[in-house]
Amino acid sequence: MRAELQRDHFDVVLVSPRNPLNIGAAARAMANFGFARLTVVAPYEPHWREAQSAIGAEEILQSARRTQCLAEAVSECTLVVGTGTLTRRKPQQPVIPLPELPSRVQRAVDENGRVALLFGPEKRGLTREDLSYCHLLVEIPTDPRQPSMNLGQAVAVCLYELAVALSRTTADADATGTAPNASSGDLDLLAGVIEQLMLAIDYSPPNMRAANRHDLRLLLRRLAFAESDSRRALRFFRRVLHRLQR
Repeated sequence: MRAELQRDHFDVVLVSPRNPLNIGAAARAMANFGFARLTVVAPYEPHWREAQSAIGAEEILQSARRTQCLAEAVSECTLVVGTGTLTRRKPQQPVIPLPELPSRVQRAVDENGRVALLFGPEKRGLTREDLSYCHLLVEIPTDPRQPSMNLGQAVAVCLYELAVALSRTTADADATGTAPNASSGDLDLLAGVIEQLMLAIDYSPPNMRAANRHDLRLLLRRLAFAESDSRRALRFFRRVLHRLQR
């Protein structure tokens, strides 16, 4: 698959960004390395309008997709990668160093999947809830004395690694033929039915339901369902739920 087509399978997702200068810097980094698909989740409206006039990135910002929640932003993606410092969080997904990211992305794209790379807001980064939508976390090798990076710089560093790898892709590279993974939206649909089933059998007390929902979201991504397996599991759990309700 040619590099231009591979880039079209890749989304940069900014979650609740607030600083218009950082948003503009992130969009300019995308333009620098040939990436055009930007999704912005729940932006702060006044700053978002200001960011759309960023020099050198107007087209990317004006064509950006806006969503109110992260689930909607990544619903079509088969690989969701979170970014950020791990100094304040204990990861619940596999953590890979940045140089390994291109090979993971390449594998997903070769399977005709979609990839999302998530960046959190400047002050707090991605939350525990945000990270539950991720299959992987990528760690940028920064100095321990200053582990956090500016949003625009983080986007630039990650996209540089991807662009270098894509530049080595030959025009006649063959797809692997592997069955595509289930999209994030398919996994959320499956999780919803399983949660209904858990409620039907009184699996846990009400105060544990939010935690169970979070853990279930992580578990389904960790299992790396193929698309066909996700559909099969969905039919199975729907049948079980239907029998219970009868």
